[in-house]
Amino acid sequence: MNPFISKILVDVARKRLKTKQGSTTISKDQIDPLVNLMQVELTHVIKDYIYVIIGVFAAGFGLKGFLLPNHFIDGGATGISLLLRNITNIDLSYLLIFVNIPFLILASKTINLKFAIRSIIAISLLAIVVHYIDYPIITEDKLLIAVFGGFFLGLGIGMSMRGGSVIDGTEVLAIYLSRKLSLTVGDVLLLINIIIFSFGAYVLSIETALYAILTYLAAAKTVDFVVDGVEEYVGVTIISNHHEAMRMMLIEKLRRACTIYAGKGGYGAHGNSYDKDIIYTVVTRLEIAKLQTEIDKIDKNAFVTMGTVKDLKGGMIKRKPMQN
Repeated sequence: MNPFISKILVDVARKRLKTKQGSTTISKDQIDPLVNLMQVELTHVIKDYIYVIIGVFAAGFGLKGFLLPNHFIDGGATGISLLLRNITNIDLSYLLIFVNIPFLILASKTINLKFAIRSIIAISLLAIVVHYIDYPIITEDKLLIAVFGGFFLGLGIGMSMRGGSVIDGTEVLAIYLSRKLSLTVGDVLLLINIIIFSFGAYVLSIETALYAILTYLAAAKTVDFVVDGVEEYVGVTIISNHHEAMRMMLIEKLRRACTIYAGKGGYGAHGNSYDKDIIYTVVTRLEIAKLQTEIDKIDKNAFVTMGTVKDLKGGMIKRKPMQN
């Protein structure tokens, strides 16, 4: 890290320790752990706001370069803002803030205040970008507007989410209602957008509403790619009598690391039990077919469970290098 920033962090850490301990003598061993923590926090904050800034400019491009000039709408709070813009001619930058205010208040209570503050900053930046930056109008082709307008808007929403904030507050409402009702977040978002698109069909036209659905689908898929990653991972659990052969297969043929659990099971009317190792590994979706083939070669009766892994950090995620 920059020496100037490091010096500032050391000074801040020293002041914090003096305030907390009430002592003027602070040792280096006391300062260093706190400085390390502050460096990690600062690095993450910078990274998060870089994501947010990229997201804001991408969403602004999607709005002013595609959707807004051609009177298109989208789902969520952004769709509501675009719909109101087409009805009232109020500046979109004001509507983005006004429409999202209730969701941000809800976010401070449902999630936490830090998330709400970051979202306020992100939405305010988006409003400034939409108001002051003149993006070029890219095309008048309706299909291209729907697809690429949705793509850039979804890129902006996804990058903002990676930065720990939202620029579309309906996700917050969906989380809140899913906790109150026996519905998933996806179900709530679907219901909200059905209402928005139905109103758009009534006020504007059915054709506009249909294109809005296409825009929403493009944006939603882009958000999935940005947040979850293009290369989706799958967690695989294998229980087999041939666990050692399974382990060697993962290491040598798929060149994947794995974790071994000591397992104990029970079955039958008399509670017959067994002891065997349980293998857990993470592979990409493209490797599933090969993995299943290799498992069947060893044990066709192996018990295998698979589940999508939303996020990964640390460990041996990529393929292990081949050993000579």
